Amino acid sequence: MLLTGAASGIGAATARILGDAGAHVVGHYRAEVERNGAESALSNVPPERKMLVAGDFIDPSAADRIWDAALAWKQRIDVLVLNAGTLVWGGLDDNEETWQASWAPQLQINAVAPAQMMRAAVKHYKTRRGGIIITISSWNAHRGATNPAQIGYTASKAAVKSAAQTIARGYAKDKVLSYIISPGVVRTRMSLEFAETQGGEEKVTANLAMGEWVPPDEIGYLIAFLATGTVRHLTGATFDVNGASYVR
Repeated sequence: MLLTGAASGIGAATARILGDAGAHVVGHYRAEVERNGAESALSNVPPERKMLVAGDFIDPSAADRIWDAALAWKQRIDVLVLNAGTLVWGGLDDNEETWQASWAPQLQINAVAPAQMMRAAVKHYKTRRGGIIITISSWNAHRGATNPAQIGYTASKAAVKSAAQTIARGYAKDKVLSYIISPGVVRTRMSLEFAETQGGEEKVTANLAMGEWVPPDEIGYLIAFLATGTVRHLTGATFDVNGASYVR
């Protein structure tokens, strides 16, 4: 199993849960400064069941390099979890430099790099008669962002969602299963940064139906379930995890 963005937040919780479940996990982290986070998330996993790989998806060649390194470890990847992402502020009301600078990294890291990994996975899965792709999108991909300075982030998360759905439809007969998870406000660094723009954590929480943020572990447990491939006909489905704050 290859898990991107394993050093913190949803990725770290997922790495721990998958490791505890007995999975062989390749944990990706962006840069050396994040290595400790990935190591900590997989600290209870024996050495023969884990591997760490670094790579910054801003580099167009990183996705293929990371995939190739993960594949070389056990000569197979059964599940790809696309969790890594970035948020770069930049809205219509910002200056031209800020606006322009926000788009390229978010599209590259949140959409293009995951799509490149999806491509590698589909090619691999077609030789193995199937496999699983789990993509982390966002509820912003469906409803838009509360803060318009997240417009690039919202667009990139919508793009990766559509890519994952296209793979589900296009390769179902090849037994390639593709699921999308769209979290709401999860207790991560990114959500804390968002809360600061909305008047603080208490104000954000007051607008949530359950009156609480989604724990990262809940996303991790959902990923662990989807990784089993138990219910194949869920392929193409989007799982909203937001405590009924946004119901479609």
